[in-house]
Amino acid sequence: MASAGAGAGTGAGEPRVREVRCSRPVPLGAVVGILRRGAGDPTSRRDERGWWFGWRTPDGPATLRLEAPGGVSEVVRASAWGVGAGWALEQVPGLLGEHDDPSGFEPALHPLVRDEWRRRPGWRVPRTGLVTQALVASVIEQKVTGKEAFAGYRRLVRRFGEPAPGPGEALHLAVPPSPAGWAAVPSWEWLAAGVDGARSRTVVQAVRRAGRLEECVSMSADAARARLTALPGVGRWTWAEVAQRALGLADEVSFGDYHVAKDMTWALTGTPADDDALAALLEPWVGHRYRVQRLLELGGHHRPRRGPRMSTPTHLPTRGR
Repeated sequence: MASAGAGAGTGAGEPRVREVRCSRPVPLGAVVGILRRGAGDPTSRRDERGWWFGWRTPDGPATLRLEAPGGVSEVVRASAWGVGAGWALEQVPGLLGEHDDPSGFEPALHPLVRDEWRRRPGWRVPRTGLVTQALVASVIEQKVTGKEAFAGYRRLVRRFGEPAPGPGEALHLAVPPSPAGWAAVPSWEWLAAGVDGARSRTVVQAVRRAGRLEECVSMSADAARARLTALPGVGRWTWAEVAQRALGLADEVSFGDYHVAKDMTWALTGTPADDDALAALLEPWVGHRYRVQRLLELGGHHRPRRGPRMSTPTHLPTRGR
């Protein structure tokens, strides 16, 4: 992996630019699409040439643009604006999955997994390095339907975040609030966004420790898990959502989700089952269990839905979330 062409601009007009030559052709949408929080996510946007993101980096707001010719390419062009531009560009190799190591993964253990891996040999687990940003969004998604969660997150980011730097503003792209900004959101605004007191308290308590949370990027998986799940209201599901996106951990399955265990067990065995059955089923892939989850998701392997659409929570988050 190599990079070239880093510019010096950070303002609204001149971007900083980096070209990243990856170790394999990158299917850009498949890799970074998991970062999008619903079709109306104010912090991400997709167009015919690539992806845009609004990030709250440790250095400040940034707009990040990724372009891959034809959607799949060994060379990805990254452009960034704002005071956080340099930091954002440093994360691009990880964001493209260059830090993810599939060594030891055995897709041939199941024909469906084998076929999905053959279809996407360049897919890897992305890593943003943005723990607090991923954690806040994941907490908001606890205990509610995806539609409710995405609408609540969108409302809060629009009201308390800020326009993304450079061309991000014209694209109506937003950067999430700072930790202090999240902590200052009034209780009635949380409720207006459909976020109950338990979840808003979890967010507020978490962002007050944002510095400690961001340290998880340089910690072992076990240490990072211990630190995050020590927060009140953060359990195995929320941890997995953060680990998959911010830390790029390939073994952290979304146990505790309303659909994931049923969908995966149905895809692999023909019969939907619970978390315990899924854990046993995934045992041969320990070290790569989320890799299996995401490959099945990308392949659209969801059990048939029967009956009326649910109005009850669709993320499992059980006790401890």
